[in-house]
Amino acid sequence: MESAPQWDDYAYFTAVARTGGIARAAEVTGVSVATLSRRMRAFEARLGRRLFLHGAAGYALTADGRALYEKTQEMEEVAADISRWHADVTGPICVRISAGTWTATDLAEHVAAYWSPNATWLPEFVYCDLSLDIARREVDIGIRNTRPDQAWLAGQQIGHVDYAAYATGPDITGWIGPAYGAAETPSVKWVKAHHGDAIVTKANSPHLAASLAKAGLGRIVLPTFVGDDMAGLTRVSEPITELRSEQWLVSHHEGRHEPPIRAALDAIAGYLRQRSAVS
Repeated sequence: MESAPQWDDYAYFTAVARTGGIARAAEVTGVSVATLSRRMRAFEARLGRRLFLHGAAGYALTADGRALYEKTQEMEEVAADISRWHADVTGPICVRISAGTWTATDLAEHVAAYWSPNATWLPEFVYCDLSLDIARREVDIGIRNTRPDQAWLAGQQIGHVDYAAYATGPDITGWIGPAYGAAETPSVKWVKAHHGDAIVTKANSPHLAASLAKAGLGRIVLPTFVGDDMAGLTRVSEPITELRSEQWLVSHHEGRHEPPIRAALDAIAGYLRQRSAVS
């Protein structure tokens, strides 16, 4: 009995059943008559069933052969449906990109600088201040502040990020701190460690903290590539040396060779390198 289906043999069988003979089936399949005859004998032996009655009229189907032919015709319909489905796949492939709040915001706002509608890939952003699992393909690309240390991840350093304090003006001396549930990012930890006693209000998301800062309630720490261009805020400190961080573009070591992901990596790396050079 056959332990695992040999799908080619089912296709060859269907051709023989439909044409009624080995010679005509050989023309259809492009397989030699000798090979096709040998494959059908071996196919019958593996199945433990007689599929053909051999005679002058050609290869007539037995009862088992007719039953199998009905099933393989259904297989052909499914295969044709899959082929049509595959042919209908058009347009760019989504590439899932994970980054922290401000990097994700910057990439979304400046998407036209590195992506165009005729690209082979489509950016799908996943905001997260934690590292999502690239190994399990929760995301395809991660933008992180440290070199990846897992063997299955590939990384390329694309620059650095500087941070500074921002407010509506230098006369603002209070600080906006993290509320319950806020991610413990390096900048949040820095504010708590250096200005914890000067915190006047709190927010649990960077965007809310920025809105409070624009309203004049306090200072916040922002990446300079964001803060320098944020309307309503001005830089009120020099870059904070201890917060300067590397920026790494991270992907699965095998997934990075898939054409859509490779194209996305190259495009995003070019944009971030340029941004890092001018920030």
